[in-house]
Amino acid sequence: MQLQGKVAIITGASSGIGEATAKKLAADGVKVVLAARRASRLNELKKEIEKAGGEALVVETDVTKPKDVKQLVEQTKAAFGPCDILVNNAGIMPLSYMKNLHVDEWLKMVDVNVNGVLHCLAETLPDMVERKQGHIVNISSVAGREVMVGSAVYSATKFAVRALSDGLRQELAPKHGIRVTCIEPGAVETELTETITDDELMNDIQDFFKDLKFLASEDIANAIHYAISQPDSVHINELQVRPTSQG
Repeated sequence: MQLQGKVAIITGASSGIGEATAKKLAADGVKVVLAARRASRLNELKKEIEKAGGEALVVETDVTKPKDVKQLVEQTKAAFGPCDILVNNAGIMPLSYMKNLHVDEWLKMVDVNVNGVLHCLAETLPDMVERKQGHIVNISSVAGREVMVGSAVYSATKFAVRALSDGLRQELAPKHGIRVTCIEPGAVETELTETITDDELMNDIQDFFKDLKFLASEDIANAIHYAISQPDSVHINELQVRPTSQG
């Protein structure tokens, strides 16, 4: 796909992988729509992108709210045209032991990590199907393949994203020319670990983090860029990216 002039909606764009992806795509001529709850952070990113010669639109969005996502897509079309690339990146990772019953966090993870993806698909798919083109990038995780102690619910949400991606690919690629890529990062230096409130778990996993050299968000942005920049006849289904130090 020639990226110059394409329109990309990136959720969770206020930090981490979303922010890095927005910068990477904007530098390649993509018109990026920055979606997240923290409008101040998005506006700072917009200024940075525009200073570098790119184009960006800020739409404050909570992906768990259908009305917010509908507004996101409507504002995108009004400013730049229909969405060509959807990067479903918004997610949270409050890991916890099941026995500690962080029930509100379980449900919030499902709402953001699964329902948020579904809301974005519901609003962008009609245009993509009508135009018979588009690229959906869903951010899953290595945790969407491997469950560790404390990741039961988080892994369940990321397994769901991977299953959803595979189903979408089978439905959309052959008949409608829409590509679907599932990106599965390993350990990345982002704000995700800051959402963990289970002190017992955090104490127990310190040894896991101690010797690990985390990926940078830019490493995942590069993987996303690689997948979406392939010719239309090439479909990158899945990319799993881990730090070399992660077993």
